[in-house]
Amino acid sequence: MKKQRKQNWVYTPKKITVKRGIGFGLTDLMGGGWNNIVSGVIFAFVMSQGISPALAGAITGIGRIFDALFSLFFGAITDNFYRTKLGQRFGRRHFFILLGGILFTIVFPLFWVRSDNWLYYLFVYIAIELIIAMILIPWETLPTEMTNDYNLRTVLSGSRMFISATGTAIVFLVLAALKHSNNPNAYLVTGIIWTIIFVVAIFVSYRSTWERPLTPEFLKELNSRPKLSFGQFMKQTVNDYFSTFKNKAFRQHLMIYLLSFTGKDFYSTLLPTFIICTIQGAKGDLPWTLQALSIFGILSTLAAARLMVTHGPKFLYSLSYSTIIVTMFGYVLTWMFNIKNPIIILIIISIFYQLARGILEFTPWNVFPFIPDVDRIMTRRDRSGIYAAVMTFFRKSTGAVASWIAGILLAEIGFNSKTMTTYGTTPHGIQLGINVIFFVGPVVLILWALLLSLKFKLNRQTHEVLKKEIERLENGGAKADVTQEAKKVVEELTGESYEKVWPDNPDL
Repeated sequence: MKKQRKQNWVYTPKKITVKRGIGFGLTDLMGGGWNNIVSGVIFAFVMSQGISPALAGAITGIGRIFDALFSLFFGAITDNFYRTKLGQRFGRRHFFILLGGILFTIVFPLFWVRSDNWLYYLFVYIAIELIIAMILIPWETLPTEMTNDYNLRTVLSGSRMFISATGTAIVFLVLAALKHSNNPNAYLVTGIIWTIIFVVAIFVSYRSTWERPLTPEFLKELNSRPKLSFGQFMKQTVNDYFSTFKNKAFRQHLMIYLLSFTGKDFYSTLLPTFIICTIQGAKGDLPWTLQALSIFGILSTLAAARLMVTHGPKFLYSLSYSTIIVTMFGYVLTWMFNIKNPIIILIIISIFYQLARGILEFTPWNVFPFIPDVDRIMTRRDRSGIYAAVMTFFRKSTGAVASWIAGILLAEIGFNSKTMTTYGTTPHGIQLGINVIFFVGPVVLILWALLLSLKFKLNRQTHEVLKKEIERLENGGAKADVTQEAKKVVEELTGESYEKVWPDNPDL
């Protein structure tokens, strides 16, 4: 059995290069693309079928609540799947990536079929979300599985976010092209094209990555954990998830991540309605053309990969968030001054927004692979799957809130998706309401994230100190021999006194 494991490609580490990083990151063609489909396309697509904004928002809202609950436990399932024969043969992470990819191929195109029944979209949407969670949660743990080196993890995560930005651009470029051609089946054809691109990406990524080898030492660590009944497993999982909030760096990271991404969701959800219904002279393909400018996010992602190493996440947060706030003022002022032929102005504003959005999406997921190391010194356990599941759970919950609230607020101001379909058919009072919702949601959330990011301490320098301290303790070093620098960094990142970290009993 041990010999077979050594020969299994899924447990065979390889040299991490930019090419290998791109292979890992390809799954985020789907991950980044899907998140932008949820926030920027589904709401508009469902309303185009004559379904009210409140129900259109409810589809993603209800669906993501189901998905969030599923995601809450799925990370722990992948952490422990090594105990099964399937997990040992295919990998505790890779098995679910493979299964999810097959299911995605079958289910995803079904959402883009025309229907006036919102329940149809709800049920298909829930199925898609669960399948995608089955792929993304184990995939998100792979940088931690593949290496413990900061720079190599940055290569992996940086490649991932570059690919994510590419996925966002592909999503909107394809849709904008088909909308511009007035194709009556634009959404269905686009859905099929998306499926092909995403599935190819998933399977390339599946074969380009590996997991931490099941060495005798690692198996001893894993098997030292007690086998639990289903009830005990559920209880421990909930306890594990709540325990992640003892990690100060993770608390800060999670709040910054959720606030900024939810602000982005408000923007993407409401941009089509804002453009089509409040901007004079806007055509039906303009929102998707502006969203397709997300291709500029690829450029900012490349720059951010360098700045992440030289300046750290705090600098990137400040640059991104301040730029987004300025662009939101630009959008609303374009409407207030009732500018004729505003397309050039909107394109310029959108380019700056997309450059900032690329950094916004890049930074949290480049920070994330180092969060389990903070947990490692707190618990002496390998819990990257749990952290990925908590991140996914709360991200999907807040994403649901953004789309749902947007739909409810549009309904409250009297917006009618059947009659108010262009600038000329939308009364001025309704236009004002749309602008207020479109502006206030993103600006308040992004500003809050900006203020929190100024206190964030995890970066390349502090992680290097943390990693060396973990290595010292793993090699039998005494806690009493800690340096003042290491003690300060550990306490700043964990939020615990040094005496409480690296417990004698890892299961406590």
